[in-house]
Amino acid sequence: MAAGQPKLREFAKEITDKVFRPAYSNYTILAHVGNTDGWMKAVLTLCNPGEGVLASVWTFPSALACMEPYNIKPVPVAMDGEGMRADALRELLLTWDAEARGMPRPHVMYTIPVGQNPTGATMGAARKKEIYDVCVEFDVIIVEDDPYYFLQEGPYRPKDSRDSLRQRQLNTTEFVEELVPSYLRFDYQGRVIRLETFSKTIAPGCRLGWFTCNPLFAERLERQAETSTQAPCGFGQALVITTLSKWGFDGYLRWLQGLQNQYAVRRDYIVDCLADEFDLRMGTVPCDVDCFSGCDVYTAFPKSKHLIMAEKQMLADEPLFSFVPPTSGMFIWLKLHLDRHPKHRMMNSNDLELALWKELAEAGVLFGPGQLFAADATVQEADNEGHFRISFSNAEFDDLKKAISIFSRVIVKFFRTS
Repeated sequence: MAAGQPKLREFAKEITDKVFRPAYSNYTILAHVGNTDGWMKAVLTLCNPGEGVLASVWTFPSALACMEPYNIKPVPVAMDGEGMRADALRELLLTWDAEARGMPRPHVMYTIPVGQNPTGATMGAARKKEIYDVCVEFDVIIVEDDPYYFLQEGPYRPKDSRDSLRQRQLNTTEFVEELVPSYLRFDYQGRVIRLETFSKTIAPGCRLGWFTCNPLFAERLERQAETSTQAPCGFGQALVITTLSKWGFDGYLRWLQGLQNQYAVRRDYIVDCLADEFDLRMGTVPCDVDCFSGCDVYTAFPKSKHLIMAEKQMLADEPLFSFVPPTSGMFIWLKLHLDRHPKHRMMNSNDLELALWKELAEAGVLFGPGQLFAADATVQEADNEGHFRISFSNAEFDDLKKAISIFSRVIVKFFRTS
């Protein structure tokens, strides 16, 4: 039963047929114990020690940590506002020097295309098609880790220009058509292994999801499961199957649409909190913005209430951080303008980032430090910047507001430290 309970697989196949719509018909569905488990099974099946995996320069650290003991190394690929860049991927593969790199050209790519962790980017259909074509050219297998797929919130709009909720609930067809397509839609060769999960849609503790891939890959992944986790928890499978059987496909998609709306409200609320605490100005950041390229970027300046009279002229026009409101997922990726810190010539950006992180932690707020999400040690933060990842997935609204208020107080004080 390593492939999962038959009823679970039947429901997963219905979702795959009607939502993800693979470009070939004889694909296989089998269960896994959540997407991180699915990725570990995939990378250990596809890669040998000493090989590399293509990944965005900023990515999910647990995905990299699980392959590190097997001497499988990440190979960073540049990003822009949609995530991984197709041109950067092609240039990397085209100019690959196995002797200089100390490894053969990578043949596996790891990607989080929707609600990219940590940046919150959403990759559109055209970019996915471009990347798929590059992978065909260089024979690269795509592992599509897509836990946030149904959390596509759409663009952020300020409070004074937004509707509180959709005017009406979309029907099933309309909801599906609004979603960006999966890599499976373009996969006419069967080179995509898609990882889907119920952990972000039913319950985070259920640790249950499924692979969608060609039959050859599926047979190997099933053997991998038989010699490791065996099957996902039978009790958990039974609970999920019972719930989904009562809802049916249309009921599940109504649930997902409601969940999507709730995440949009949460995203809007935390950005609104940032707007309340900081002077947010939309435009472009006056530097190379990598994963912000092509997006509406909000830059945060101190509000006068945080400044004493002598500082108002000095700090009022000093940017503290920038961010792009995420269009999917549950994270905001902040870029810290550490070149404005009085000690930036004496301390490197990593040390300044860590110093601010410690001050926030001591004040009762925990953000993810940017260094944690670098694909490898070659991804150095620029001398003038750092990063934080903020999650808005589960805190109460009062706690989110309190956290942003503390962040405002701490970061303004931090930037005037001499």
